[in-house]
Amino acid sequence: MFYIYEKSSTYIMGKTDSNGVTRPDHRKSYATLGAAKAALTRITKAEKLLPTDPNYAEFRYGIADSAFFHQNIEKSRTTSNMMSGKPIVEPVNTPGYMSPSSESYWSM
Repeated sequence: MFYIYEKSSTYIMGKTDSNGVTRPDHRKSYATLGAAKAALTRITKAEKLLPTDPNYAEFRYGIADSAFFHQNIEKSRTTSNMMSGKPIVEPVNTPGYMSPSSESYWSM
């Protein structure tokens, strides 16, 4: 599996919406490198930016194998456990319902 991720924040990116905005989506992955490159090309075309723009998709996003991404690239953030108040470290792509720092985690 391959991910398209934002280089600055390491958020896994999803599809581009009708307004040309690409939003983070931790569920989006691609089976092959070719499929990920094709998706990045579609994102680039949908955003309609010039190649000289610093926010151009080719400069802003990267493609990585899922295992390599989780081991070497993905950033972590420090939050506090909602029940105990102790600090915990979790990846930035952890969904809210799987994070001990959120109410939805504890209400299931």
